[in-house]
Amino acid sequence: MKKIVVLYVILAFVVSCGGRGAAKRAVAVPVAAERPAAVREPARYTYEVKAVYPHDTGAYTQGLFWRDGYLYEGTGRNGHSELRQVELATGRVERRVKLDRQYFGEGIAWHDGKIYQLTWVAGRAFVYGADDFRLLRSFVYDGEGWGLTSDGQYLYMSDGSDKIYVRDAEHFGVVRTINVTMSGRPLDMLNELEWIDGSLWANVYLTNRIVIIDPQTGEVTGTADFSGLQEPSDVTPDTDVFNGIAYDAASGAVYVTGKNWNKLYRIELVGEREE
Repeated sequence: MKKIVVLYVILAFVVSCGGRGAAKRAVAVPVAAERPAAVREPARYTYEVKAVYPHDTGAYTQGLFWRDGYLYEGTGRNGHSELRQVELATGRVERRVKLDRQYFGEGIAWHDGKIYQLTWVAGRAFVYGADDFRLLRSFVYDGEGWGLTSDGQYLYMSDGSDKIYVRDAEHFGVVRTINVTMSGRPLDMLNELEWIDGSLWANVYLTNRIVIIDPQTGEVTGTADFSGLQEPSDVTPDTDVFNGIAYDAASGAVYVTGKNWNKLYRIELVGEREE
C-alpha cells in the first residue's frame, strides 16, 4: 500500500509542476534511440544575415509567415495571445485580434485565403478571414498544438514530438503522419514550421537549430545552427528562445526571430559546412 501511495504523490507532484514559465514547457530529456549502422547524414549549413528589422519584444512568437508584403505573427501566453499583421520595416502592428485568456496561441498558417491558428493544450484551432481577421470557424483536435504551415494543399502540424501531422484543411482531419528522423534517429521537439521550396523547415525547441525535412520520407536533409545570431546587447532577462520562420516565395527571402526578441533577421543559408 505504501508503494501505491508514494507513486500517487510523485505523479501528483509531476502534474502540478507542468505549467509554463519563461520557456514554453518543461521537458524531460529523451533517451536517444540506437543508431542504425548506415545512415545518410544531413547537410550542415552556416548562414549570413542580409538585413535586420525591429521586432516587438512583447511578442512571444509562436508562428510566423509572409504574405503579400506583410509578416503575420501568432503570439502565445494566456492573456497575451494574438494574431497580428506586421509591417516589416518598422515592426508596427497593422492589425491584430486577441484570443480569449483561456487560450495559449501557437502556430499559424495561411491557406486558401484563410489563416489558421493553433492553441497549445486547449485542443482548438481557429480559422480567420485573411483580409479582415474575422473569425470564420474553429476545429477541435487531440493533443498539443505547436507549429503549423501549408503546402497549398494540406496543412502540416507539429506537437513537440518527432511527428508531423498532415491535415485536411476543410475538416482538420489527419491525412497521414510523418515520422521525422535525423541521422537515423527520431528527432523530437519540432516546433514552428515553414514550407520552403518543397521542404519543411522546423525550429527545434530549446535550441538555436533549424532543420530541413523531406516531407515524403521524414528525413532531415539539412540543418543550420543559428547560435550567435543575436548580439549580447540584444539579450535581456525577458529574451526567450529562437522561434519563427517566414518565407517570401517571390523574393526567396527567409526571415527568422525568437520569442520576445528585439530584432527579426533576413538570412540566407550558405553552402554545406566543412567539418
